[in-house]
Amino acid sequence: TYTVQPGDTLWGIAERYGTTVSALAAANGIRNPSLIYPGQVLRIPGGTAERTYTVQPGDTLWGIAERYGTTVSALAAANGIRNPDLIYPGQVLRI
Repeated sequence: TYTVQPGDTLWGIAERYGTTVSALAAANGIRNPSLIYPGQVLRIPGGTAERTYTVQPGDTLWGIAERYGTTVSALAAANGIRNPDLIYPGQVLRI
């Protein structure tokens, strides 16, 4: 599942999870793909693409973990991060 954040679009979420807008809309009973709202919980249909995220200025591992519905420890383990306070812009993380 994924919780919609302010500024999200169904297209962006579909791209992030390796699926399509129509698959997301169908899986969640969304009639108008332009109408999603922050806090809405979406079911993500079987995307197969490995998820990655490129760290942006101001990002924290905690914030990234919250955005992707995981934990700081899971992200740190998946990316060999010993100190979760040390991530840098441009770093590509496996989600």
